[in-house]
Amino acid sequence: MALPDLIPVEDFFGPPERAAARISPDGTRIAYLAPWRNRLNVWVQDLDGGAEPRCVTADETRSVTTHQWGDDPRWLLYTQDSGGDENWHLYRVDLDDPGSAAVDLTPFPGARVLGFEPSPGRPGRMTLLLNARTPAEFDLHEVDVATGELTLLAACTGPGQGLFRAGADGLFSSSLTAEGDMEISRVDPATGALHRVLVWDGADYPLGVYPRQVTPEGTGMWVGSYGDGDRTRLVRVDLDTGEETEVDSHPEYDIDVRGLVFPALPQALIQDRQGALLGVRYRGERQVIHALDPRFAEVLAALEKLSDGDLDAVSCDDSGNRWVVSFAHDRDPGVNWFYDHATGESRLLFRPYPHLDPAAMAPMLPVSITARDGLRLPSYLTLPAGVEPAGLPLVLVVHGGPWTRDCWGFNKGAQLLANRGYAVLQVNFRGSTGFGKAHTQAGVGELAGAMHDDLIDAVDWAVAQGYADPDRVGIFGGSYGGYAALVGAAFTPDRFAAAIDVVGISNLANFMRTQPDFARPGLVNNWYRYVGDPADPAQEADMLARSPISRIDDIRTPLLVVQGANDVRVVQAESDQIVGSLRDRGVEVEYTVFPDEGHDFVNPENQIALYSSVARFLAAHLGGRDDHR
Repeated sequence: MALPDLIPVEDFFGPPERAAARISPDGTRIAYLAPWRNRLNVWVQDLDGGAEPRCVTADETRSVTTHQWGDDPRWLLYTQDSGGDENWHLYRVDLDDPGSAAVDLTPFPGARVLGFEPSPGRPGRMTLLLNARTPAEFDLHEVDVATGELTLLAACTGPGQGLFRAGADGLFSSSLTAEGDMEISRVDPATGALHRVLVWDGADYPLGVYPRQVTPEGTGMWVGSYGDGDRTRLVRVDLDTGEETEVDSHPEYDIDVRGLVFPALPQALIQDRQGALLGVRYRGERQVIHALDPRFAEVLAALEKLSDGDLDAVSCDDSGNRWVVSFAHDRDPGVNWFYDHATGESRLLFRPYPHLDPAAMAPMLPVSITARDGLRLPSYLTLPAGVEPAGLPLVLVVHGGPWTRDCWGFNKGAQLLANRGYAVLQVNFRGSTGFGKAHTQAGVGELAGAMHDDLIDAVDWAVAQGYADPDRVGIFGGSYGGYAALVGAAFTPDRFAAAIDVVGISNLANFMRTQPDFARPGLVNNWYRYVGDPADPAQEADMLARSPISRIDDIRTPLLVVQGANDVRVVQAESDQIVGSLRDRGVEVEYTVFPDEGHDFVNPENQIALYSSVARFLAAHLGGRDDHR
């Protein structure tokens, strides 16, 4: 038995040939992402032949990652920041004027758009939140897409307040109390007074109540709610009375809320272009979609026959007949299909990575691991193809957040490592979301404690199963996962032969003090509740005790640190201080700073450079295949 041929890093982390197709409102065209001057830009193509595809954006600096159609197929909208600073601006492209440049609809330096959606009952207009007045407060605006005219609808009255519309005239506020509870209130248009509709216990929702979507007629709101149970269910809240009515639920799974954290990912609620609710996504080991509309149930059954993967992004035309969808798959990622429900026609549009042979990829296997206190840890194991899965070097890959989760699907990093001979283990440790309220809340106060024990227990499981060589285990993660890698190197240095920290936290107190203004109000229900408040001396002392920077003298694990210079969430000082302190001790640390990246690395050459370093570093310390052998 032998490993498949070595697949170059560029094949995994170079830009896709095409990705993320969305169908136009009239069903005649698709917009998708494809390279232009080595950056992903938006392209448009006729669905039924006709003109050649054309690139309609021209960003040479940073890849575009999200785009959508306006309600008029003349307009395309997309967001872009500057070098990863997360100051997202909303841009408009005029498809009827091919030579025109994209127009910045929110041209305010340093400002950030927080969500945008069609204005109810007002064609050609979008409602958005924008912090142009002050960084911590997002005012509600409406923009006329054609003219660019921006109108203030309501000003935010303080940090932590959100504003949203319901129907053409309804204006509502969502705000956090001092205790972290979340209130929904109706705003009196004449006086600005707030009239409370309902309150949720903020302790249940580290990332806010999710999902939250106003119903098309504007009298209600669909919300993901725990109620008195452990799993989220979908309820309809009456915006006059606050009464909750259950719409749908799954007996074992939570509603899939990854799109709340990563807007480029599919949203939990599947809706048509008029906002009608068609289906709800739930996620356990794999995805389950409940169809709530009889016609969509027929569409869904047809779509699910196109692939053995999980239905991912979906878009339809105004008629609801023509669909463009993609699939999440562990070995064949992001395949895009067209389906016409009126005719039954379906056809493959493209594979984003046609050069990657699915047969050469490694399956991602759902596994269940029991922690030392009995908690079940849903996890995923990727074993290299072509070799006996015994005594392998193991890389423990830790997800960020920590209030998110690992899911089944194509993971470029895991596939790269498996191709080089590593077993890859991804663990949904306590504190992860998506496995019930109790699983998440088991992480309260447990950073560098039971949350880290879960990772050690998972390594022990892999060794006991015979998959892993205990002397060749590495730990690798980004953001919270980077913190976990540093904790592994500092708190349990004998367990890891290598550690890789990407934009990770080294000092929890400094991390919280340096959060951007727009993120600070939400800390009450996640970082403050789960870790502590650095303004309290006793809590700060506990946070420092859980911080890798406090255990510099214990770190002897070979360490690779990577940072984005423009990161506003985990600032560069978090990496500088751990690297500087180790180098002061004479400990060699590999350290790379990307000057044009933030918290998420986007540009292909930086992703290629990052994973080339990862492959080389792990080969040197764990003995996997070296790209240059």
